[in-house]
Amino acid sequence: MFFLLRVAFWLSIVLVLLPSGDYRSKDQAPQIGAADAVSAAGAAVADLGGFCGRQPQACDVGGQAAIAFGQRAQAGARFLFDLLQDSLAPASTGSVARNTSDKAPVSQHTLKPSDLEPEWRAPLPPRDPRRPA
Repeated sequence: MFFLLRVAFWLSIVLVLLPSGDYRSKDQAPQIGAADAVSAAGAAVADLGGFCGRQPQACDVGGQAAIAFGQRAQAGARFLFDLLQDSLAPASTGSVARNTSDKAPVSQHTLKPSDLEPEWRAPLPPRDPRRPA
């Protein structure tokens, strides 16, 4: 509930500070300065701070409503995320080919015996008898 009050408060401040767009009658428009708007905003915040002291039942109900709204918003976001993930994700990435036949896969032992022999290495130099092993 306090989140909604804060949003409404800041939105009203923004709307007050935006130009009205009616430039024809500048002399008839109310003259509100930024300092007046800030002082009015401070008074509104101070008044909202004492609201729960004046109306404790309204605060309790508002808190419960905010919790219920948050849970519903979370469930809706989770549903939307799952829906988008399922619809936008490809069924396969293409990194692994699928075996569509019922036959056994072809053997992967394709190396020749000459491929399995170790590579040639130069013989080790003779050991110096003066050095310990």
